[in-house]
Amino acid sequence: MFPNLSEDLRRYGGASARVKALLFAPRVWAIAAYRFSRWVHCAPIPFLLRFPLKIVAALIAVGVDVTSSVELPPQAPIGPGLFIPHTGYVVIGSTSEIGHHCTLTQGVTVGHRAGGREQSFAGPVIGNRVYLGPGAVVLGPIKVGDDVLIGANAVVTRSVPSRAVVAGNPARVISMKGSFALISYDGMASDPERAASLSELDTEAVKLISYQAKS
Repeated sequence: MFPNLSEDLRRYGGASARVKALLFAPRVWAIAAYRFSRWVHCAPIPFLLRFPLKIVAALIAVGVDVTSSVELPPQAPIGPGLFIPHTGYVVIGSTSEIGHHCTLTQGVTVGHRAGGREQSFAGPVIGNRVYLGPGAVVLGPIKVGDDVLIGANAVVTRSVPSRAVVAGNPARVISMKGSFALISYDGMASDPERAASLSELDTEAVKLISYQAKS
């Protein structure tokens, strides 16, 4: 819990900025409440202790939902380094999964697709260092690759390859430049996973042509 929360807070700036965010930003309260609830949900805690902790976590979650309008259910795995830059409606479904160092802007919805013959309760699996723009909607049992940028008000119902930039309703790949310009975190320059992803940018034009041909 604490290592993940610490990495979340590091994305809000220096020590004073982190303390200020933790004290006065409801969106950060939502992240902290999620980390606690996730720990209660997953940690090997004896039942007699887990039960009262679940009650406490549920009460905290209700208060945070009201004050922040951010829903982060403990059933959904979310990697460290989560960044929510603005307070606003953010809804993550309990069957969704989000990688590390992702950014969720206001109005984002990530969850299962319901209704009609295509109803499915499986949620999206979102990779690492993904940026979800304002009003973006990601639905269904799909996979969003690493370093993807999802544009404002995009509606994503199909899997997205790593380093893609998608926009529109329904969302389509418009470039393969990725989210590198919008995702920042301490140590990113020496992150080998990010560096390896960056090195793939030179070959992305071929992948884009192939992906569009299949669309």
